[in-house]
Amino acid sequence: MALPIRAALRSAGRFMVSNPATVLSMARHALGMRIAVPLDAVRWFIANTPPSKKAPQDVTVMARPPAIAVGATIDLMGTTVRANASIKIEQLEVAPEQLKVKIRLANVDLKVLGEAATPVAALIKSGALDLSKPGNLLKFAPKKPDVLVEAQDDIMVVDVMRNPKVRQNEKVRRVLETLTPVVNVTGISTDGDFLVLQLRATPLGFPRALNAARALAAG
Repeated sequence: MALPIRAALRSAGRFMVSNPATVLSMARHALGMRIAVPLDAVRWFIANTPPSKKAPQDVTVMARPPAIAVGATIDLMGTTVRANASIKIEQLEVAPEQLKVKIRLANVDLKVLGEAATPVAALIKSGALDLSKPGNLLKFAPKKPDVLVEAQDDIMVVDVMRNPKVRQNEKVRRVLETLTPVVNVTGISTDGDFLVLQLRATPLGFPRALNAARALAAG
C-alpha cells in the first residue's frame, strides 16, 4: 500500500491555510537557503506510512533545538522496548557515492515493556548498560547495521549508501548525481517546531548536473 499522495496534498493545503505564521517562517528560512519542514508534517508522514512488522511503533517526534527528540517502541533482540533519545546531526556529507551522517545521541532511555525475561530485559532493568555512551554498546553488538561506519561514546557515523539495496538503486544514484553538484544539504537541525535543512548552492556545478539529469531522463 503506497502512501496516499492526494491525502498528503490535501492535508498540507489545509495546514497552510490554518497556519499562516508557519508559511511566513518557511519563507524566512528559504531566504537563508534553508528548507524548514514543520514537524507536524513529519508526524503526519509517520502516522500515514503503511505499517510494517519490523518497523518501530508508536513513534513520537519533538523538537529539542538544535536536536530532535525521538521515541519509539522497538523489538530489541526479542524484547519489546520503549526507546527515547535526542538526536543531533553533527555533520552531513552527501554525494553520489556516499550519504554519510555523523550523529550525536543524548538523553537515551530504554524501558522494557511487559514481563520479558530475556537477557536484554535483565540488562536494561539492572541499569548495567551505560546509556550515556550508546555508541560503545553498538560497537560491541554481535550484529552491526550494514550502514554503520563508526561508533564511539555518544557519536555514531552511518553511511546510508553502504546498504546494498540503496547502493544498487540506480535511480537514487542518478538523483544524487543530478542534485548534489548544484545544491547540497550541509546540516540538519531544529528551530521551534521545524526541521531545518541547511542548503549550499554551487552554480558552477550546473553543467555536470545537467548531464546527469539528461542521463536520468534517458534511463
